[in-house]
Amino acid sequence: MPGAAMTELYWFRNDLRIDDNHGLAVHAGEASRLLCVYFWPRQLPWCNLTGMGEQRKRFLLESLAALQSDLRERGQDLMVLHGSPTQWLPDLVKRFSVSRVGVSRTPGVYERWEVERAARLLDIPLLEHEGNALFSAAQLSPSPAGLPLQYTPFCMSVEDVSPESPIGEPQLPPRPERFNAETVAEPATRPHPSFVVRGGAAAGKERLHTWMLRERAVDTYKATRNQLEGLFYASFLSPWLATGSLSIRRVAQALRDYERTYGSNESTRHLFSEFLWREFFHWRAYEDGPTLFRASGRGRRRHLRTFEPRSFARWCAGATDYPLVNALMHQLVATGWLSNRGRQIAASCLVNELNLDWRYGAAFFEKHLLDYDVASNYGNWQYIAGVGADPRGGRHFNIDKQASLYDPEGEFVQRWQGVCAPQPEFIADAADWPIV
Repeated sequence: MPGAAMTELYWFRNDLRIDDNHGLAVHAGEASRLLCVYFWPRQLPWCNLTGMGEQRKRFLLESLAALQSDLRERGQDLMVLHGSPTQWLPDLVKRFSVSRVGVSRTPGVYERWEVERAARLLDIPLLEHEGNALFSAAQLSPSPAGLPLQYTPFCMSVEDVSPESPIGEPQLPPRPERFNAETVAEPATRPHPSFVVRGGAAAGKERLHTWMLRERAVDTYKATRNQLEGLFYASFLSPWLATGSLSIRRVAQALRDYERTYGSNESTRHLFSEFLWREFFHWRAYEDGPTLFRASGRGRRRHLRTFEPRSFARWCAGATDYPLVNALMHQLVATGWLSNRGRQIAASCLVNELNLDWRYGAAFFEKHLLDYDVASNYGNWQYIAGVGADPRGGRHFNIDKQASLYDPEGEFVQRWQGVCAPQPEFIADAADWPIV
């Protein structure tokens, strides 16, 4: 009961904020002392890739440092630990006499397994709370057949459902005695000059205000969203949504307030449709489970693919025979960002021109994107590859046509050094043994 001498532990994951954090509010309201913990994500080998890209790592460190600072201003702190939750939680529970653990729900197979394993190890309750979504699970009320498999039926199913209202910032109890947390390390990398975004709730709120209210760029969003670069062609809110530094419910509320003040238009409605795409992939990831990472997707539809390591390496390095794709890959690695259109073009090239397994491209995006989100990333890649939610069975973008539409003067390709010397498709040694 509130006011009892009870220490609880809140396990932060993709909810690095105090505002509108339902799980944090529950435990803050019922504990006399609260231990706040974050476990640095493990980068398991996957599709020939390991580790986290420098820009994504930088943004995550900034997000954690900002959360730690916000907590310290309120008499709290954040402990960042390297290692699995199952390695650390039993010791933390014992050391601080924790009576209950809380965590927000997030899609992803490994993320779910982590919570299940932790719950089995602990002899105290582990509560899982609603995550960073527009709707609660209870609001969706899926049919007996489950969540719709495609976006349009999903939209129709939520037409009369209003997003959850955001809650305010909770009053936080003090941290436990003998609690000492190291200050989050400074990142070694700085933002790229062409895409200067900083992690943390304050930076996310500032971007929302600047883009939506100061510039009112939301009014032209539908017309500009396919540009390859610029300051205001898109909201750029997805990095803060992915880390949970921004609440999607708070952003949706800001959009509703904007429409009440200035009126709705085609662009504001299109922005909300993008929120629904995020929501669709979020909830589909829970139902799809391991099939989200299967080459054939949920439907086991087989696409004949080869894996030629040299082709994949060239795609990753931006050294293909397609200058626009090369420029996009250079931009991704340098900045941690690609526009919506850029992601589609790069993905289509890997799947259709290079005939490679889509999961390798998804893993490379996972490594580098500031806004990496397991549901949106793998859901969108399945969509392009034709093994996911696309009723048309995949998307094949004509790269020359895309270049003429979105880089007609070749400025983007030149700026990001997309032109490289042509290379043979295969290399063989003197004995005609292929070297890849």
